[in-house]
Amino acid sequence: MTEQFTLAEELSCSICLEPFKEPVTTPCGHNFCGACLDASWASRGAPYGCPQCRTVYQARPQLRKNTVLCAVVEQFLQAKLTPEELPDGCTPPAGGAAHTRVKAGAKTPAKVSDPVAQVICDHCLKEAAVKTCLMCMASFCQEHLQPHLDSPAFRDHPLQPPIGDLIRRKCPQHNRLRDFFCPEHGECICHICLVEHKSCSPAPLSQASADLENKLKHKLTVMYGQINGASRALEDVRARQQDVRETTQRRMEQLREEFTEMKALISALEAKSIQKIEEEEKRVSSKFDHSYQVLLKKKSEIQNLKEETELALNKGDEFEFLEKAAKLQGVSTKPVYVPKVELNQELIKGVCQGTLDLKNELKRYIQQSQDKKPHEPPVSEGKKNTKKPAPPRTFPFEALELIVDSKEVGLEAGAKTTTPQANSMSLRDKVLEAFLAKSRPELLKYAGRVILDCNTAHSNVALSKNYTVASVADVPQSYRPHPQRFTYCSQVLGLHCYKEGIHYWEVELRKNNCGVGICYGSMQRQGPESRLGRNSSSWCVEQFNTKISAWHKRVEKTLPFKATRVGVLLNCDYGFVIFFAVTDKVHLMYAFKVDFTEALYPAFWVFSAGATLSICSSK
Repeated sequence: MTEQFTLAEELSCSICLEPFKEPVTTPCGHNFCGACLDASWASRGAPYGCPQCRTVYQARPQLRKNTVLCAVVEQFLQAKLTPEELPDGCTPPAGGAAHTRVKAGAKTPAKVSDPVAQVICDHCLKEAAVKTCLMCMASFCQEHLQPHLDSPAFRDHPLQPPIGDLIRRKCPQHNRLRDFFCPEHGECICHICLVEHKSCSPAPLSQASADLENKLKHKLTVMYGQINGASRALEDVRARQQDVRETTQRRMEQLREEFTEMKALISALEAKSIQKIEEEEKRVSSKFDHSYQVLLKKKSEIQNLKEETELALNKGDEFEFLEKAAKLQGVSTKPVYVPKVELNQELIKGVCQGTLDLKNELKRYIQQSQDKKPHEPPVSEGKKNTKKPAPPRTFPFEALELIVDSKEVGLEAGAKTTTPQANSMSLRDKVLEAFLAKSRPELLKYAGRVILDCNTAHSNVALSKNYTVASVADVPQSYRPHPQRFTYCSQVLGLHCYKEGIHYWEVELRKNNCGVGICYGSMQRQGPESRLGRNSSSWCVEQFNTKISAWHKRVEKTLPFKATRVGVLLNCDYGFVIFFAVTDKVHLMYAFKVDFTEALYPAFWVFSAGATLSICSSK
């Protein structure tokens, strides 16, 4: 039965779910009724797609009738249906009695010569059986049936024409022929099972088969009507879908035209606004170029005078020296004057403020449009809404004269965000989380070279020749006086400052009593306030004795573990600095979120003898 159902499914059209009628085959190898496929393609139009595998054809394929499949379907239908149920024009095959279904209750004996209905004798397993004993539950040929005919002991054994599926028809519980059907339990039973089914309404197999056959024929008629109704509904759905597709396509084309026009206006006004700022930048830059040339000339003159003075000081002859010195003494030098050149902040502020105002107005309008309730679906004639629709709100496009196109800033773009404060804080948290999840190889992509500035080093800090190692000196170093030099704490800063972008460096720590951090260039160089983390201008982590802590504004946060190598990740654009403990991987030690207002320098602190800091190579 399963094989028959499988074959019936294979020989059915996947569109109408009925056996193929004049089947055709698509180039992708799938079969459909010719009429069904034509109707499907006519409703959809180009491009044409296979309803089963969705293969798309730009041009409609030329299809021909599949004659082989048509013959197979015809043979299958003839083998499956009785002569009365065959479609018009179909004839049963030769030997139709062997292939047609015998109705329930019919007692037509099977021909012994018919190989399909032939039953083998259960005694000799060679000859064809002529009778089946319902008491012995076995089939016998003419020779081995003779004891049943001659012996009085078998006189009460009922005999029937050969039954081919005797084992399947046996009751597994009582080993008797199942010649009744229980509709309540949906199973065939024997006459002994009737006692257990006395509350049911069992019937003989012939009667039950006839009843179920009539019910299935009625159900089949209902299903044919439902299939026809579903086909009409499918056609209606496809037609309505096509109408919706055409309507939405027209609307989308109109929207594209409107947005294209708005984008053109925005692009033109962006170019106009940027041009104003570029012109101002060129004006100021030209003044800087002029000042640079004047200063360069002034520097050259002073440099020449300095060299002549040094040359005169090296003269051994007093007479020649006095003549040269008197001449040089009369040459006066004036202090270098740098003229004040600034951008027209009012112009730039006006352009930016106008852009910001229009952007906020645009966002407000979009938010109001999104908050609007959707339009109610159409109502019947008797329930039409009598309220007049509110006039559509229009956007003030005349304000576009001040707009400039804003670009979305990525997590690592290196440009400062222009979103409102709440969104900025949320974005900073997201960026911070993204960097906390990065691996050490990903962080090393931002690594740069850090060099120590000897002009900031305390006299107790000794620097290596390549200015990458700082340690506590055994004797004070003879550094030249410099206004940026630390005089109270044994600290040193990096040579280069960072104003924007993302930067990463690693520091190797040897022994305790040393610290790593960042600070503003304006941090004090004298007094207790000049120590890292003890003011509002610096942030650091330090190892002091057996404890490691994070410091800022004299507030200490004790950390749970030590590190022999510390990684520092500074993100100037989004305002945070992260300290990592570095092994094969990186582990978070502490992170500060700060709205930086000045350029930042790498900062280092060493205290006790033997404490050493080594800046690791970026490679």
